[in-house]
Amino acid sequence: MKELTTGNIRNIALVSYTGAGKTSLVEALLYTAGTIPTMGSVPGGTTVCDYEPEEVQHKVSIGASVAHFDWKGVRVNVIDAPGALSFQGEARMALRAVDGVLIVVSAAAGVKTELEKIWSAVKEMALPCLLFVNDLDKDRTLLAPTLEACEKALECKGLPVAVPIGEGAQLEGVVDLVGGVSWRSLKDSPKAQQGAIPPDLAGACAEARKKLTEGVAETDDRLLEKYLAEGDLTAEELIQGVKNGTQRLSFVPVLCGSAVKNIGSTLLLDLLAWCLPAPGERAAQAPLAGIHPQTGEPVARRADSAESLSAFVFKTIIDPFMGRLSYVRVLSGTLTADAAFYNATRRVKEKGGHVFWILGKKYVQVPALRAGEIGAIGKLKDTQTGDTICDDHHPVQYPSPHLSRPVMSFALEPKSKADIEKVSLGLHKLVEEDPTLEFVRNNETKEMILSGMGQLHVDVTFEKLRRKYGVDVNIHTPKVPYKETIRKMAQAQGKYKKQTGGHGQFGDCWLQLDPLPRGKGVEFVNKVVGGAIPRNFIPAVEKGVIEASHEGILAGFPVVDLRTTVYDGSYHTVDSSEMSFKIAASMGFKKALESAHPILLEPIMTVEVTTPDDVVGAVIGDLNSRRGRILGVNASGSTEAIKALVPLVELLKYTPTLNAITGGRGSYAMEFHSYEEVPHDQAQRIIDEHKAAKAAKQAVHQ
Repeated sequence: MKELTTGNIRNIALVSYTGAGKTSLVEALLYTAGTIPTMGSVPGGTTVCDYEPEEVQHKVSIGASVAHFDWKGVRVNVIDAPGALSFQGEARMALRAVDGVLIVVSAAAGVKTELEKIWSAVKEMALPCLLFVNDLDKDRTLLAPTLEACEKALECKGLPVAVPIGEGAQLEGVVDLVGGVSWRSLKDSPKAQQGAIPPDLAGACAEARKKLTEGVAETDDRLLEKYLAEGDLTAEELIQGVKNGTQRLSFVPVLCGSAVKNIGSTLLLDLLAWCLPAPGERAAQAPLAGIHPQTGEPVARRADSAESLSAFVFKTIIDPFMGRLSYVRVLSGTLTADAAFYNATRRVKEKGGHVFWILGKKYVQVPALRAGEIGAIGKLKDTQTGDTICDDHHPVQYPSPHLSRPVMSFALEPKSKADIEKVSLGLHKLVEEDPTLEFVRNNETKEMILSGMGQLHVDVTFEKLRRKYGVDVNIHTPKVPYKETIRKMAQAQGKYKKQTGGHGQFGDCWLQLDPLPRGKGVEFVNKVVGGAIPRNFIPAVEKGVIEASHEGILAGFPVVDLRTTVYDGSYHTVDSSEMSFKIAASMGFKKALESAHPILLEPIMTVEVTTPDDVVGAVIGDLNSRRGRILGVNASGSTEAIKALVPLVELLKYTPTLNAITGGRGSYAMEFHSYEEVPHDQAQRIIDEHKAAKAAKQAVHQ
């Protein structure tokens, strides 16, 4: 193609739900554009964009994949974004890297929740869209009802620019309403055959073109004036009107066909090239607005290679052969190979390696990436997904999309204890690749916890861990980090005396425990007067108290929210030592706990459940059954957000239940709120379980 400039680049994300045919449609586009010699298939595991072993096995897109092709002098970069809810973090990041969106809907499946959720992000970013109705070659599929369902669910205006030729298995091609021609698919050929509109469709196409013309004219006063005066618009005026209306978000042009049969892809390629905006056009509609990382002042950039460098990192992969690769959208300036620049998000300087164009798992090395291009750069040490890299003399930081917090957690342990470090290292790398994962070591329960967006998300992560890093893990539901505290003041003596002949051990202290408000932790106060305990032994008393508080007397959980005061004691000039006072303090602390009315505390979470309004009653009823306290319900369109306080233990397996109640249309987020007392019957069950586990452990050791 001619020289690549900002004006002849189109950056597009394909979004939808799993099974809509996004990956197959990318195959059709690449094949029709002449980039690949034959079309691959998802069932055969031979597509350009689904190349990870886990994607081939599960037959779903797991990560955002990038491909490019040239069509009529335009370079089109496409990002095939995953459709499953578990991987919508990848889809949201992909939207930040593009100037337009192609929505894919299967006429056989209709509109699904996943599409509604990603559509909200598309609207939030004000991205112009095309809609492709796929699978019209399947039985009992029609364009009109599918479009009607899309308009209702997405609350958008769809404007068909194509009409299918034939129905179901007899689908042969599509009619281009703008150009007034037909495009029929040819077997084993990427090129569709252009022809006249079939006579039996002439009336339907004339009516559809009239609706298209009216829809375009309504969005432009000049065109409306001409249409009212002359009753029609020229093809050139229609083309410009469709482009302007799309980019102003007045409507969504609707195309149709079949991805697997390569029907409708030629017309779709034309619209991708002339209808969706180039980077410069997009920047004119929505300027590249960032902030200065030091001052916070607004900073704007133009989508121009002559500007200073700025780029957004929308994906990170750690490839066993290529090493660490950062996928970037260059927003301004030029990113050259082996160049030094500044990471405005992390406030560190970086030096990159080679830069590449991307075609699935293939990388084409190039000298530089210019404004508007999408590509990859190697060897960035500190840069993460969502970061901005830029010229250090002209810094700018762009906002990163908000990603939902993980909702499903599993405790894990390596099948071999020798693999503990390998598991930790591997999961940290996988978290770098996927920021919607969280991996932590819980200091209270001593467990390694992996959290993800759903069961599939977590399962795939463990599969990657096995494949990439060679370790297997056992997983189970995480322990709940209960705590213990006291209800009333208590005093007790801790006295440790041991005589073994010669030098002995002697420590004696009196302790008082007082309850504190929730969240205050553990305090230690020294009120010893008159030298009853020498000053140099007081730190040992405090250490004994702190260590004893790590394991309570009810069920072995940490003791919190109390003040321990040492107020008296005695010592021996020869036998007293730091160790003896530490042991005495521990004994006194546990003795005082017994008479201080100890109780169990459990973590309470603030939960926000987003659910369709037709099942809100069932969701609230389920939350009440989980000991939840409803704080409020806020309506927004056809959904409602329920805010509640719910014990963490009741939410460990909440995701499957919510999916069952809402038909997969609900979602939730939670964060820690406070600790509260466990109800008596629940507490007794937890204590009994602890005693049984402790007895079993002792039996094993004996």
